[in-house]
Amino acid sequence: MNKVEDAVDLFATGMNCSQTILTVFGEPYGIESAMAKRLGRPLGAGMGRMAGTCGAVSAAVLILGLAKDNGDEAQARTDSFFCVQEFFKNFRAVHGTTDCRDLLGADMSTEEGKKRIQQENLIRTLCPSFVKSAAEILDGLLKS
Repeated sequence: MNKVEDAVDLFATGMNCSQTILTVFGEPYGIESAMAKRLGRPLGAGMGRMAGTCGAVSAAVLILGLAKDNGDEAQARTDSFFCVQEFFKNFRAVHGTTDCRDLLGADMSTEEGKKRIQQENLIRTLCPSFVKSAAEILDGLLKS
């Protein structure tokens, strides 16, 4: 299996979107699975169920910050900013947005939104594609 498939498979087991990205991509940077689950826990559902930036996107940003650490802080910051901008551009090109509420078409920070998400099973039907895209884009950036 590759990292993209691993991320989608982990999401299917019940991890949230950010936990899957941190688990699959974090190991080379010293993030063990148990730590990835703890770090990713509050990022899911658009950061603490506030329906903001998708958790898979937030986790990818953290991995990019780790990946671009070359010992020169100014250069690492420049490199990571560039990669984050590329990530967002690519994710938005596929999905139109990086915000959870817009990706799902419902705002989980409201009772009405939570009800719709649950009734239509939106997390299980839509989020795997967001996790997959985040993993594909991140994998590509890490290899370039």
